[in-house]
Amino acid sequence: MRLAKYLAHAGIASRRSAEAMVAGGRVTVGGQTVTDPARDVDEDSNVEVDGRPVAGPEPRVLYAVNKPVGVVSTARDTHGRPTVLELVPAAGLRLYPVGRLDADSSGLILLTNDGELANRLTHPSFQVAKTYRAKLGGGTVQASALAALRGGIELDDGVTAPARVRRLKGNLIELTIREGRNHQVRRMCAAVGHPVLELSRVAFGPLRLDGLEPGAHRRLGAGEVERLRAL
Repeated sequence: MRLAKYLAHAGIASRRSAEAMVAGGRVTVGGQTVTDPARDVDEDSNVEVDGRPVAGPEPRVLYAVNKPVGVVSTARDTHGRPTVLELVPAAGLRLYPVGRLDADSSGLILLTNDGELANRLTHPSFQVAKTYRAKLGGGTVQASALAALRGGIELDDGVTAPARVRRLKGNLIELTIREGRNHQVRRMCAAVGHPVLELSRVAFGPLRLDGLEPGAHRRLGAGEVERLRAL
């Protein structure tokens, strides 16, 4: 198995993060520093990260979490804010978030120790749909603004792909995108003159919040995980 994939399967990090660890000289194989993430290894290769042995693959788990506003979606925070990892009892497993929601946003986020699945769910080439509900400011949202969001918005990092958009009531809209740019929904809405006042992710691929209370979590079943892999 390739070294980066081995680290991801061991729950060390996502595959992309594992590749960065290897390139940064943090990984040794048989006591020798290795910088090639494609190096073949197995459980007898004596792989270490930062001098600590990698014990081999952990049992794969995947949790759905309803992140409240004010909680950050990183493994740790230098400012001491609560993180999504504190919402799930890890039982010794090394979990990390799949994708991100900013601290001012709420809703569905996934936690896992399956680096390969995390990569498939977040890599742009797989175009996994994510659905948000946004309460907008800036006056009444006109049909022309919704049409612009559906057609693609010119942002400073390029034109967005077409989005699915529908008005729920008043200035509350539901928007589905298949990209993962930084603060993308907020920037798209601001670009059509309607700053986001409240933002919540309600679906990630086929998964929905479906009654999961803020701060609550649940472990996904095997069938749900397989549907995500199939994406």
